[in-house]
Amino acid sequence: MTDYLPVIIKVLAGLGLVTALVWCFCIFFDQAVLNRRGTLYRVKTPQKKIALTFDDGPSPLWTPKILDELRTLKVKATFFMIGHHVREYPQIARRVAEEGHTIGNHGYAHSVLIYYTPAEIEEEIKYTEFVIKEATGQTTQYFRPPKAWLQKEIKEKIKSMGYQVVLWSLNSKDWVAFNYRRTVKYVERNIKNGDILLFHDSGNVLKAEGGDRSQTVLAIPLIVKSLQEKGFEFVSIKELLNA
Repeated sequence: MTDYLPVIIKVLAGLGLVTALVWCFCIFFDQAVLNRRGTLYRVKTPQKKIALTFDDGPSPLWTPKILDELRTLKVKATFFMIGHHVREYPQIARRVAEEGHTIGNHGYAHSVLIYYTPAEIEEEIKYTEFVIKEATGQTTQYFRPPKAWLQKEIKEKIKSMGYQVVLWSLNSKDWVAFNYRRTVKYVERNIKNGDILLFHDSGNVLKAEGGDRSQTVLAIPLIVKSLQEKGFEFVSIKELLNA
């Protein structure tokens, strides 16, 4: 933890008190732990299978770089896309599909959905589903709520629409932009069979677009090679469920 202090102090100095407290909470605690009931976040399996997932794309800068790495590594991943970004960069979303990756629904505007009504959540998901299908030809089966926040009745509503709500069991915290070597070590220390790993191909601490994902790009090949050497196999969400 002491390795992170210089970065944390520097960031806190430039933030307001409330923002700083929220920022620290997100760094040191994974809020998804509070919302896992009734979702898919890890698969109990004796097989050394794990799923690599990316949120908030597509990005015209970072998604292609990540796709290049995955293609070299011959690894498939799942990309939870924001509908607005798909509208802006349909050619990038199309490439994700054409290269054999799974596409998930991450809502249209990256809004926190905890206060949505069932009707509003249906509209949000259905429109994003339409945008993704129009750009990629893929019909999505998996939904990941922005920030992981969902009420119980909304989870049930999403399931009634034919979606599996997918969270994660291992959060890389790559949006904080820590040095990639720290991210690699963290994943290596904590990986378990059936884990779903969370990374991002867009966004940063305060917003879901732009940001600097260079550390993510550097971390991916090291993580994949290291875990493959340990006997882990990277699979899609669907393949992980079948495990």
